[in-house]
Amino acid sequence: MKKATVGAAVVGAAAVCAVAALIVNHRMRKSNKWARAISILREFEEKCGTPDSKLKQVADAMTVEMHAGLASEGGSKLKMLITYVDNLPTGDEAGVFYALDLGGTNFRVLRVQLGGKDGGIIHQEFAEASIPPSLMVGTSDALFDYIAAELAKFVAEEEEKFHQPDGKQRELGFTFSFPVMQTSINSGTIMRWTKGFSIDDAVGQDVVGELTKAMKRKGVDMRVSALVNDTVGTLAGGKYTHKDVAVAVILGTGTNAAYVERVQAIPKWHGPVPKSGEMVGILSVAIDLILSLWLLQKWLLNASCVSFQVINMEWGNFRSSHLPLTEYDHALDNESLNPGEQIFEKMTSGMYLGEILRRVLLRVAEEAGIFGDEVPPKLKNPFVLRTPDMSAMHHDTSSDLKIVGDKLKDILEISNTSLKTRRLVVEFCNIVATRGARLAAAGVLGILKKMGRDTPRQGGPERTVIAMDGGLYEHYTEYSTCLENSLKELLGEELAASIVFVHSNDGSGIGAALLAASHSMYLEE
Repeated sequence: MKKATVGAAVVGAAAVCAVAALIVNHRMRKSNKWARAISILREFEEKCGTPDSKLKQVADAMTVEMHAGLASEGGSKLKMLITYVDNLPTGDEAGVFYALDLGGTNFRVLRVQLGGKDGGIIHQEFAEASIPPSLMVGTSDALFDYIAAELAKFVAEEEEKFHQPDGKQRELGFTFSFPVMQTSINSGTIMRWTKGFSIDDAVGQDVVGELTKAMKRKGVDMRVSALVNDTVGTLAGGKYTHKDVAVAVILGTGTNAAYVERVQAIPKWHGPVPKSGEMVGILSVAIDLILSLWLLQKWLLNASCVSFQVINMEWGNFRSSHLPLTEYDHALDNESLNPGEQIFEKMTSGMYLGEILRRVLLRVAEEAGIFGDEVPPKLKNPFVLRTPDMSAMHHDTSSDLKIVGDKLKDILEISNTSLKTRRLVVEFCNIVATRGARLAAAGVLGILKKMGRDTPRQGGPERTVIAMDGGLYEHYTEYSTCLENSLKELLGEELAASIVFVHSNDGSGIGAALLAASHSMYLEE
């Protein structure tokens, strides 16, 4: 009996030990997995690092590429396109102007009434229409006849107060968001179609000419005053209300920048000096009466006016050895439709930030099992995690990070995540967004360096207003705040005080109408 009792006790003890061992092993595996997750986080954080020293290297590289792109066509990854916009809005424009925004399968027609000096925008309205799929692969005449017919309808329904006086044409700013080689302020050759369009007989044709012929066929008495890009429109919109705007940046699905450049600093410019450029003269110099005559003559010679051109940088295509690329960036690029292109855009814009986050979370799921023993199938789907979802998780301030949990469940079908896991996800969001925002800030610094606005001047720094637009900048507050703070830190306290960011909304619409106004054929009247 005693032997049986002892045997039972031994068996019981062994069972308890076995269970305890299983628990310990489980905890050790769980601990090891979590340690692996933290290891991946720290490695990713290090590879995405953007210390000020690196950002200044990126800014210097941006400036070098800008110089190269201005020197010759094809001389740089930056196209540095001459826009022929040499007359930005001043705020004094008056009258009714129109805009046509053709950026994809939908297009908008806008009417904007400007009130002249101190009057601002008195009235604005728009109509939107979808382009039938058959017209996206049809003929040039069919597409532009359809657009002109919608323009005709929009004009026919307008109130009498918007009618033009006899003998005066309506004027239109045309935002055409497809590859075009611009040849003047209101002409440009269609290079190719994107976004599902394929209209062969339009390639090689002047897009303004095609629209003008269609408007004539449909009885629309309207003249295209300006063919514009949405980033240049953002610059124009900002300039209309802030006279010190010199740079525009769009951070949305994609990214781009435009700025005001001196014609004399554009070696590839072979056209005449623009007649309508902003003029800068040394008008406020106090001439001491005791100056010698030869000094006065020298001053007069150097006080001649300087003309400007707006440059469309197409900065999304910037790349440099100083960019902190990771294995996730390389994989994303290799699997993209345009490998080796738009590297800066792939690190900074709304199209890609969520996808970078998905890729690193997938690795953590595979190697550390933070979402369970099985890798969530949906996490393997490219672009399933969008940047707006990443933004929502990053901005979650609830004590239990409920939004993070809901997003993981709704999008990736990952249920019952722990608070510790949710916090890890937010940390990854922060790393991706911070890198993107700080690189965008370095890009802006590069532009300011090219313009000579990165160092203090005698008499104090020149005030510089940067016009911003795009859903990423507008809605991802952590991103935009980081961008602005990073630029000011890079510039230093004295210069930071002279930098102002403004939101310039709807460059492709209102901005285009404003450029139609500033390039009106009736300005001299």
